[in-house]
Amino acid sequence: MRLNQYIAESGMCSRREADKLIENSSVTVNGTIAALGMQVTDGDIVKVNGERVQKKDNRVVLLVNKPKGITSTTDKSDKTNIIDFINYNMRLFTIGRLDKDSEGAILLTNDGNLINSLLRSEYEHEKTYIVKVDKVITDEFIQKMSSGVKIYNPVSNTYVTTKPCKIKKLNNFSFEVILTQGLNRQIRRMCRAFEYKVTSLVRVKFLFLTLENLKPGQWRELAAGELNRLYELAENPDKLIK
Repeated sequence: MRLNQYIAESGMCSRREADKLIENSSVTVNGTIAALGMQVTDGDIVKVNGERVQKKDNRVVLLVNKPKGITSTTDKSDKTNIIDFINYNMRLFTIGRLDKDSEGAILLTNDGNLINSLLRSEYEHEKTYIVKVDKVITDEFIQKMSSGVKIYNPVSNTYVTTKPCKIKKLNNFSFEVILTQGLNRQIRRMCRAFEYKVTSLVRVKFLFLTLENLKPGQWRELAAGELNRLYELAENPDKLIK
């Protein structure tokens, strides 16, 4: 971005005032006196009268414990849309989806680049769910579910086989599953392939973020450390500590 905008976004002064500082040789970039109109990046060291300035971080990521009945869409014509439900004072977008009948962890952000990075399928970011079904869970069910299931994909109008996933039986009617892909209503359709019906589905973990201290319908902004780690994982998924 232009240097005057960078200085203005630090909160020090307006862009016009920043131009005056630059004209007076009061601004340096990486130790060199700055010129009007020059471009800078976040990695550059900008100083005004010898003191470093940095633009404010306006990135926002919310962790929401979505309740059942709320739709993870930005479409305001849907009266159950999550944007109106959160009512945050900034335009936000969801990172992925969680169907209306499901609940649990979903992220909202104002950063489109972060959305694209976290949804890239080759990165295989993990999402953890607790699922309850209507019949007793068998060892055969667990084995077949974890190996990959052939399901119909309405988007491409073809049948696809889901990626292998991690599944652990919790009791006769519930299991934990960790997915690295996000096909539409994937878990429900996987279960349906073996004549099981999902009665409850909760996403309890998105990457390293859990629902600790968040009741259904509650949300919070990510702390600075969480935000930095999330951005690091968006580009370097191998750094995720499982």
